[in-house]
Amino acid sequence: MPENTVNKATKLDNQAIAYKERLNSWAIARLLPNTQREIVARFRSRSDADGYMRHLPQEIPNASYMVVFDCQHQEAVI
Repeated sequence: MPENTVNKATKLDNQAIAYKERLNSWAIARLLPNTQREIVARFRSRSDADGYMRHLPQEIPNASYMVVFDCQHQEAVI
């Protein structure tokens, strides 16, 4: 009986995606009213996030941002 390679490939793809998502846990969140936040960008390291954070006020000066360690993997806005 032939092996079901479709299921095997899908399982490996899901594992690769899950690993890739875990790599980008540092995020920049835009602070919104009512204590809500919106993830703007994700980074692999805190220093990368801090560097991009210094650039944001030049682009959008009236917004408030914060560097966060985010275990929830929602999509970034940018």
